[in-house]
Amino acid sequence: MTGYFLEQTGNALSLGGIYALLALGLAVVYSILGLINFAHGALMTLTGYVLVAAAAYGLPFLVAAPLAILVVMASAVLLERIAFRPVRGASGATMLLTSFAVAVLLQLAFQLFISTRPQIVPLPAMLTATLDVAGIAIGVNRIISVVVAVVVLIALNQFLKRTTIGLAMRAAAEDFDVTRLMGIRANRVIAAAFALSGLLAGIAAILWMAQRSSVDPLMGLVPVLKAFIATTLGGLGSLQGAVLGGLLLGAIEIYLASYLPDAMLPYHGALTLGIVILVLVARPQGLVGARREAVR
Repeated sequence: MTGYFLEQTGNALSLGGIYALLALGLAVVYSILGLINFAHGALMTLTGYVLVAAAAYGLPFLVAAPLAILVVMASAVLLERIAFRPVRGASGATMLLTSFAVAVLLQLAFQLFISTRPQIVPLPAMLTATLDVAGIAIGVNRIISVVVAVVVLIALNQFLKRTTIGLAMRAAAEDFDVTRLMGIRANRVIAAAFALSGLLAGIAAILWMAQRSSVDPLMGLVPVLKAFIATTLGGLGSLQGAVLGGLLLGAIEIYLASYLPDAMLPYHGALTLGIVILVLVARPQGLVGARREAVR
């Protein structure tokens, strides 16, 4: 029984770490612009297609993965320049609709110009192996997911605390008008926020595909919706809340799926959302509330 609990705890940390990375990508942009970027999920999907294309050209995974992340970061900055910058001063509803429209257009583009069917993502044999730890079978991909998520979260924390652009992003999240009065360029900070969100989306996508081994046009839809729930659960605009919300959501999903009676398993999703709603009823501002000043 203890071994099973430890195994599920590892699964919860793995899934929660991926949700945390995605939620951070959403929170970074929201804290500055007041924009929930649902195109974040399409960036995950793009990561998978770049990996497929790189494999077709014979590139090894250790080269293809960084290349895919760089492409996604550049794409995130390009989306900001083309789609979101023109509506930057618009209402929240306009920005939200723009976000939905971009996400739908990208999904349609994947379906029209690539394929509507899932495509296999070539992965190293190491990612599909399992390890026996004290009689517990643990997938190497899940171990890597936990380790990578922890390393990325620590690195991001240091980036925001110790680099000039990181400090500018933190200041902008607190009060963007004052930040601009201090001489910090708005476009530079916002582009950096989108690049950072693209980085997090790319890493999360690789970890996600390491557990499913395929990509399809709608692959990023469910994860980004879960990340939005995690961001709301933690507190919109709070980076710490995004991490906490992602880990908590992953734990709720895994433990419910593991310990619910068979008759209750069909209601797994509803129960998960029910728990989230109860938390938000008790803490409407989220687990970690945050004040946000949107760019005008």
